[in-house]
Amino acid sequence: MNLDDLTAIDFHVHVEQDAHGHFSLDGELMDASAAYFKSSEHRTPTVAHIAQHYRERRMAAVVFTVDATTALGHPALSSEEIADAAREHADVLIPFGSVDPHRVPEAVERARRLVGEHGVRGFKFHPSLQAFQPNDPRYHPIYAALEELGVPALFHTGQTGIGAGLPGGRGIKLRYSDPMLLDDVAADFPGLTLILAHPSVPWQDEAISIATHKANVYIDLSGWSPKYFPPQLVRAANTMLRRKVLFGSDFPVITPDRWLNDFAGLDIKPEVRPLILKDNAARALGLTKA
Repeated sequence: MNLDDLTAIDFHVHVEQDAHGHFSLDGELMDASAAYFKSSEHRTPTVAHIAQHYRERRMAAVVFTVDATTALGHPALSSEEIADAAREHADVLIPFGSVDPHRVPEAVERARRLVGEHGVRGFKFHPSLQAFQPNDPRYHPIYAALEELGVPALFHTGQTGIGAGLPGGRGIKLRYSDPMLLDDVAADFPGLTLILAHPSVPWQDEAISIATHKANVYIDLSGWSPKYFPPQLVRAANTMLRRKVLFGSDFPVITPDRWLNDFAGLDIKPEVRPLILKDNAARALGLTKA
């Protein structure tokens, strides 16, 4: 991957369908998410489609699925297959893996294989969807393994569109995605890079505080159009968090074109824009030391 040839790195891109026609979520949850985001175009892109989409835009993309097999009773997409497919598009795709946190010993071993044998560069967690409280010590072996492997962990935070509008939100509990739970993880594993995904509404101030206090914590800006960002997040991105904030779209529910078009109208200093769009992500991923 040639960073100089890239205009941006999108830190948050979902693989929703594999090459066998299997989807990451069941139909009810997929439909609820599409309704929440008012989006239907390219709802289930394959790895090959994502690569084409980003190559045309001279962007790189961090791609992943979420393994919520235990919580949802729905078989997850294969992180191994995603990583192997991404290897064919290494000029634009950066594969992250996902492990089921409820299967701790298996998750630790699988994480090691995903990094060592499949070239995975990080891991994605969604505490609400995976139904786990991330600061519970029972999950420490997973974080210790990721810290040892030297790869970052990307955590969904805040409200989720998955299950939105359904009775009981389909049992998905928002409190597991309170970023303050991740402050414990960041403190207990200082060598582990954590990325708090999304504006963490209704806990935005907490996320800003954590990213300010903990050197190993970043925030990605995915899942929201920039024109709806909380004002305190824009202020922090422009000032004290200028080197801690990352571009992310949440493709396919939000396209990078839409996100960047709205970001162009945001009051962000010219010297900060390239940090958010590419430089901070490159540093968080270990692609550069700058």
